[in-house]
Amino acid sequence: MFKVYGSPMCPDCRECKANFDANNVPYEFIDINANLRNLKVFLMMRDIDPVFDHCKEINDIGLPALVREDGTVFLNWEDWMKENGMEVRHYETPDPSHTACSLDRKGC
Repeated sequence: MFKVYGSPMCPDCRECKANFDANNVPYEFIDINANLRNLKVFLMMRDIDPVFDHCKEINDIGLPALVREDGTVFLNWEDWMKENGMEVRHYETPDPSHTACSLDRKGC
């Protein structure tokens, strides 16, 4: 089962959750905004795992972050779904003021 680090405020996280739920993908959602411990665990992971290097370079947060049972982290849940024969659906209606988490509104 995956651990999915994210935030209910993040549109990419909501899309990931909706797609996983629709496809019965087992996961544990860890809300990084729920408490400081969750945030700290995510930040420690983000600080040391090279999978986040590009996100940091472009000032993105790196959400949702998915952790496999073996501890490996990946960020592209859409490619994972496609590789596993699942269709990615877009449930959110884009709202220009809430389409992304990054300051430049291009990603999370």
